[in-house]
Amino acid sequence: MIDILSLNLDELKQELAQFGEPAYRAKQIYEWLHIRKISDFDEITNISKQLREKLREKFCIKSLNMQKRLVSSIDDTVKYLYMLDDGNCIETVFMSHNHGNSLCISSQVGCRMGCRFCMSAQCGFVRNLTPSEMLLQIYRAEKEINSVVVMGIGEPLDNFDNVKKFLEILPMSLRHVSLSTCGLADEIDELAKLKLGLTLSISLHATNDKDRTAIMPINARYNLERLLSSCANYFTITRRRISYEYALIDGVNDTEENAYELAKLLKKLPKGSYHVNIIPINPVGANCVRPPDTKQIKTFSTVLERENINVTVRRTLGADINAACGQLRRGELCSPDKKEL
Repeated sequence: MIDILSLNLDELKQELAQFGEPAYRAKQIYEWLHIRKISDFDEITNISKQLREKLREKFCIKSLNMQKRLVSSIDDTVKYLYMLDDGNCIETVFMSHNHGNSLCISSQVGCRMGCRFCMSAQCGFVRNLTPSEMLLQIYRAEKEINSVVVMGIGEPLDNFDNVKKFLEILPMSLRHVSLSTCGLADEIDELAKLKLGLTLSISLHATNDKDRTAIMPINARYNLERLLSSCANYFTITRRRISYEYALIDGVNDTEENAYELAKLLKKLPKGSYHVNIIPINPVGANCVRPPDTKQIKTFSTVLERENINVTVRRTLGADINAACGQLRRGELCSPDKKEL
């Protein structure tokens, strides 16, 4: 059966034309699916029963089965573990901010990028998510969502075609969407050509190739010079400022020297094209990575400010519910009654 939520409007028109249905009928159904966010064809009240039967015979509306829902006692963060139709699990995180609510969604089941500090990498890669499986994480949200962050489990640009289609279908201004990548430079170039208006975030986390390759294997394929060249190109084409994510890891990348190196690196980019998000790393079990203390985090950010680098220290949200990427899914996979991937 055809996954109807993964069809864009033109594709749905083509499918319904085979039933002899006019184009406006496809638009009606499309709005029921993506604006009203129905989960059953019987909820469509302005088409005939006969057409609903035809839809049921040819199409399916995929679903997400909530396995766990963890609510932080510290803040309003909620973490969801969903089971997909094939039995695989993904995570979604709801976060409440002063400026509104955001939802961090998965783009893959697992991840093949192998970043040393990331829990998602420890469970390996299973498959890409379909556009509908990304959309459903948003459609099934329990509260109003003001912005979407595509940076949960998985590397979005490693699932380029499906993510592109997801963004095409998503009934939200893409100026309220952020996409985070570990640095697939070729795909960043392709994304720039689309001029989508979304915010690009780069997981940088190191200031030289040796250190970055040690914690992020993708750097062996796209080194910092190549990556930053694509970032400069992205800004030139889109005029959208890029957010550079820098996860501070105690004893790895958190010194004053590292901060000066980061400032020097970014100043090679076009003026106004960058912003730094400092993220105290979430402790990740066997990897033994830990964030530096509060004083060191402050010192690092102060150096950047003195170097006239626009910087924000991100709040840690949902620490009591393992809100970092991959932690809840790994816990499910490695529970006594589960086999680890």
